Amino acid sequence: MTAATSNGTTRTPPISSLADMSLFGGLPPSEIWELEKLTQVQEVPSGHIFFNPGDMGYGLFIVEKGVVQTFRTLGRKKQKLVIVKLKPPEVFGEMGCIGKYQYHCTAQALQACRIRTIRRRELDAILERYPAVARRLLDLVGQRFFHVLMDLEATLFVGLVPRTARLLLERADGDRVQNITHQEIAEHLHVYRESATQVLGELRRAGIITVGRRQIRILHRDRLERAACE
Repeated sequence: MTAATSNGTTRTPPISSLADMSLFGGLPPSEIWELEKLTQVQEVPSGHIFFNPGDMGYGLFIVEKGVVQTFRTLGRKKQKLVIVKLKPPEVFGEMGCIGKYQYHCTAQALQACRIRTIRRRELDAILERYPAVARRLLDLVGQRFFHVLMDLEATLFVGLVPRTARLLLERADGDRVQNITHQEIAEHLHVYRESATQVLGELRRAGIITVGRRQIRILHRDRLERAACE
């Protein structure tokens, strides 16, 4: 596709940022350009809910700015099972574009975000014309399902102390883990906040860590590493 300039010559429109996404790899530049013109862009505040489980699929969402979290809530206490945190240029809402066209989780903005949306009918047309894109979308679904399955397996079969120790080691900058709350630890480990607080207390009483406001200090890294391997 070309466009006329003021001097009568023609130019090719710039390739959309969609071209940088592996999902749409291989699409002709003209197809990418047409697809971008059909997308919708919105700025949303932190806390915005894009969809909930059971909502009918509207389309595929692309994070252009900010962070989005997908999760499910379970039980009377609304225990949160975090599925994935997404940063630019990742996509979400894929389950609303296949099968029964229903979203299976909640998607929420963790900070102010800019989101590009491809409506389902436009995406369906792309998937029909380019089977490779359909395969990549199904691969994405499979990868995220496997990630959740592994997290559930860890929740059921691996002790909480080693998992907490590994998390602290992964997040540590030197001997400190900054800007992390008991609730965030609990969500990462898929347990109740009380359980996370209890295991942090065990590590503190053992003299391995100290716990402050949004900060954990590692006193004995070698002991924490041994706890992570138990």
